[in-house]
Amino acid sequence: MDKRYVSILEEIKKKGGSLDGGHFNDKVLIVDGLNTFIRVFSVMPTLNDDGIHIGGVVGFLKSIGYAIHLFNPTRAIIVFDGKGGSTRRRKIFPEYKAGRKPKSRLVRAYDFASEDDERKNMLKQLQSVIEYLQLLPVTILAMDNIEADDVIAHLSKQIFDESEVVISSTDKDFLQLINHRIKVYSPTKKKIYDRDAIYEEYGIPSKNFLTYRILEGDKSDNIPGVRGAGLKSIIKRFPKITDRDEPYYTLEECIKISDEKKDELKLYESVDICKEQLFLNRKLMQLFNVDISPSSKMKIMDLVESPITELIKFKFETKFVQDKLFTALPNLQGWLNQNFTQLNRYARMSHGKKA
Repeated sequence: MDKRYVSILEEIKKKGGSLDGGHFNDKVLIVDGLNTFIRVFSVMPTLNDDGIHIGGVVGFLKSIGYAIHLFNPTRAIIVFDGKGGSTRRRKIFPEYKAGRKPKSRLVRAYDFASEDDERKNMLKQLQSVIEYLQLLPVTILAMDNIEADDVIAHLSKQIFDESEVVISSTDKDFLQLINHRIKVYSPTKKKIYDRDAIYEEYGIPSKNFLTYRILEGDKSDNIPGVRGAGLKSIIKRFPKITDRDEPYYTLEECIKISDEKKDELKLYESVDICKEQLFLNRKLMQLFNVDISPSSKMKIMDLVESPITELIKFKFETKFVQDKLFTALPNLQGWLNQNFTQLNRYARMSHGKKA
């Protein structure tokens, strides 16, 4: 590992003062930005005082406010996909995310004139979300040619390797990262996944979740799985995948068993036939050792090391008034105080100021 990279990492861990004996990197909330925005834009019918749809903006602010209030982190980082983020995976598998469409309207009260009008409104709201975030005591990350998943995994596993981390996303790929200090929060289920919760729901420990996902595939990203390989059939035919005490149950073990028993059951035969695709799936889906260049890692480190933006309340309130969000978020002062007062104290610490 680059010596400068190591030294900066050590500085992050040492830098700053304390607040009730704590450090601003002690408990980190990492939000999957685009995942959050698309989800709320698709389902929230909220209009501003002029009757303009602003569900993406208000929904996003409410969502991160709720997560911050729930987990009481010392730091919040919002990660967005960078421009051309899917390029690397599409080079590996051109069909990756091909034909992906926005989620269908569920409860939206506002009808756009056309798909193009909806797309323009979505982009405008997303830009507005970023402008609001720039006025809050949070860190915003977006790296060109890198997907948010990879940045979030790198932050969780490598940069904040001694911190308690909560990842907020509905993306099941993050469940493979769960360990003694990394948890995943699903905003739609209002559920926190730790090692016990994931085993209770899936019957598979988090360390083997990637192997299960490789076999099952991911329809949302257009990654094909093995035909007939659902959760129950995978557990039945590869029972060691459920073992919490044994080491990782690998894809190689699944393929070995399938090769030996391919004449006995259709699922084993299908795994044997699909093994090249399965190795490809692992490259596409694994988040344990993400493919990020050393220079990009340094850029991420520099952004994380930079002092955290302090709350700029006056500008936030001014933009709030200009966007006419009074009805959508009536008690702005209470919302800001409840969710961002403590984060702002930690942000001040990152500047070397008294909390």
